[in-house]
Amino acid sequence: MRISSENGAALITALMLTVLSLIIALTLLYMVTAGTSISASQKRYRSALAAAHGGVELVTRDIVPRLLQLQPQAAGSLQEEFALVNLKIPAYGCLRGKLTHPTAAWNGCTTAQLNADPAVAPDLSFTLGAERGTESYQVAIKIVDTIPGNTDSAAPDLDAGSSVAGREEGIHPQHIPGMFNIAVQGLGGSPREKARLSLLYAY
Repeated sequence: MRISSENGAALITALMLTVLSLIIALTLLYMVTAGTSISASQKRYRSALAAAHGGVELVTRDIVPRLLQLQPQAAGSLQEEFALVNLKIPAYGCLRGKLTHPTAAWNGCTTAQLNADPAVAPDLSFTLGAERGTESYQVAIKIVDTIPGNTDSAAPDLDAGSSVAGREEGIHPQHIPGMFNIAVQGLGGSPREKARLSLLYAY
């Protein structure tokens, strides 16, 4: 004798549909949460990256050319001139050596200053922000490699004379620009809000 009964089939079907609906809902919730987290992370990175790019512009256009023309005792005046961005030059002697000597001759620098990480004992640091009261970004700059050239740093805009930049008749030495490998870090209010750049700067 065969006993056949469908009692409980509807309950099992309902439970299976409920579990399936719950799995779909949890998957959608995870996707929305993960998407929000990724968007926030990308926004933090883009902001820090923009600060790092801004730091590159400031350093390569204004600060390094001025440093190459400064006398050793004038480093304090440069910090005062860029007080709006809170420019700090913690070890000018080491920085001066990095700007004027090849990497192998950086004898006046500590181990931390020779480290390639821009966050460890940076050569320069300053603060960038849109306006007062908004979030600011700390920019750290470090020269990690130097190949000196023959650019006349005392008069980079010289139009005439017997130097590399001269235009008069006679023998002109070949212009070999100084090459600097520079590491840059832009850091926001959170350690996760960070971006790093590496650039080759010719002067």
